[in-house]
Amino acid sequence: ALNGQGPPKSTVVIVDFFFFTAKVGKTSLIMSLVSEEFPDEVPLRAEEITIPADVTPERVPTHIVDYSGTDTCTSLYDETHMACIAVLMSMPQVTSHWIPLINERTDKDSRCVASCQVFKLTVFEICILLNKVMTPTFLMQCSAKNLKNISELFYYAQKAVLHPTGPLYSPEDKEMKPSCIKALTRIFKISDLDNDGILNDNELNFFQRTCFNIPLAPQALEDVKNVVRKNMSDGVKDNGLTLKGFLFLHTLFIQRGRHETTWTVLRRFGYDDDLELTQEYLFPLLKIPPDCTTELNHNTYLFLQSVFDKHDKDRDCALSPDELKDLFKVFPCMPWGPDVNNTVCTNEQGWITYQGYLSQWTLTTYLDVQRCLEYLGYLGYSIIQEQESQTAAVTITRNKRIDLQKKQTQRSVFRCNVLGARGSGKSGFLQAFLGRNLARQKRIREDHMSYYAMSTTYVYGQEKYLLLHEVLPDFEFLSEADLVCDVVCLVYDISNPRSFEYCAKVYKKHFLDSKTPCVIIAAKSDLHEARQYYSLSPLDFCRKHKLHPPQMFTCNTDEAPSKDICTKLTTMAMYPHMTQADLKNSTFWLRASVGATVFAVLGFAMYKALLKQR
Repeated sequence: ALNGQGPPKSTVVIVDFFFFTAKVGKTSLIMSLVSEEFPDEVPLRAEEITIPADVTPERVPTHIVDYSGTDTCTSLYDETHMACIAVLMSMPQVTSHWIPLINERTDKDSRCVASCQVFKLTVFEICILLNKVMTPTFLMQCSAKNLKNISELFYYAQKAVLHPTGPLYSPEDKEMKPSCIKALTRIFKISDLDNDGILNDNELNFFQRTCFNIPLAPQALEDVKNVVRKNMSDGVKDNGLTLKGFLFLHTLFIQRGRHETTWTVLRRFGYDDDLELTQEYLFPLLKIPPDCTTELNHNTYLFLQSVFDKHDKDRDCALSPDELKDLFKVFPCMPWGPDVNNTVCTNEQGWITYQGYLSQWTLTTYLDVQRCLEYLGYLGYSIIQEQESQTAAVTITRNKRIDLQKKQTQRSVFRCNVLGARGSGKSGFLQAFLGRNLARQKRIREDHMSYYAMSTTYVYGQEKYLLLHEVLPDFEFLSEADLVCDVVCLVYDISNPRSFEYCAKVYKKHFLDSKTPCVIIAAKSDLHEARQYYSLSPLDFCRKHKLHPPQMFTCNTDEAPSKDICTKLTTMAMYPHMTQADLKNSTFWLRASVGATVFAVLGFAMYKALLKQR
């Protein structure tokens, strides 16, 4: 299947070069193909014939349409437009009539086969004529009377459709086209599992098995490398195939007429006839039921970890700008902008850490799973993991209502919408979750800020992802998307007497009768607390509505701000059925926060140990 929907139907149109004159051999050629003998009587026009797929070498059906000089121009134009390939049988009027007609009525990349009756014109003479106006896919002599090259003609015509030369190679320049080089370079990088710039024997065997379903014998591998060694000095390095050697091999395949080898590789890695990744490959169908979310499964995290490891050259558990650029070379453009560095955890240099890297992938999967599938496609996930498509990377969680009924959840990602008046400290709260105090936050450019923050927390020893989303403070126009979440965080500035009023109004209008847990954050707690102008104090408001007391928070610290509040938010998202009395229990929070601290330290230590071992 070339496009994921079954084999194409090849159509071969036999075009009569004499517009009103017959007897150039086209009908005889068709009838000789079918009957395997030269016909005594030849009709003006052969009936349309379909050759079944099971009797053709390429296993695709072939539809053959004859043309007679007595047919109308409309019929000729229609058949020429629908054809995959044209077979030109004789030379008169080639340059003045037939080639211009084919070029006008078909796509500019349509394939053309030139064939001549034996004893009439030589292939050399045909080349001289044709090269003035076009480059045919191939030229050959054939004879219906002598049954010479009849089956071969149709075989090569079929091959020209299924494995075209045009997109791959420029005969004039005697080299591969830039688009082909670009596609094969991406394939090389994906297959270079350790990112050392060469394909070793294990990687070559994996590549061979992936594309052709059979491994190469050790001697065959050595023969391939010897061919490259004989033709170029830098094609083999450390007994492995370099990118130059890899490209040379495919150039050799094409020059020797083995286009199908290169096309098999390209199509296995998702490319179409225009050397673009197909929509079916990048965007496989994935249906998400209502009230369900999307997460990456364990095997996908292992795959993403391997991608991180092979690009983290200095083993510092972070990706420098150059390392990140190298990772995304298999993408058509850089997918992560500067805002990503303020969405996930980074080191002191502002480089995305291992934890931040996985967090960004988790965020993309949760918010835009189709984009995640596209990105995994660029990385070659389905090929490396030997899966049918990228959909195998994603887990669809069960309906949230079922979680509430069963009072437990299997989800790993929870969303917290952060609301508050302008200037209340929402952005500071998000950045504090990523370990940045006020001093570090002041160094962030305004146009690089993000409305999301994603990182891990630990609840009872379980690692969970918490997504904080800052909602713009437009009280009158809060959308449904602004309200759908697992837990709500209402932030007010304790130093601003008018700040709490916004939180109170939002709560009463949207969350008073909601089952979504709510937490009120008293931000900027290092400043002098002003009396709020609202009718009730924040504490009294919480008591009245049976909410947890306001949580004091500041990011104006010497070290990284505390994440205890985020652990509480994650816990409330995991256990929305728990009563406020349970949540107020100090023992409950102590167990959760101690577990978070222990497992966070232990998890990072284990990862460092694994890196050191590698």
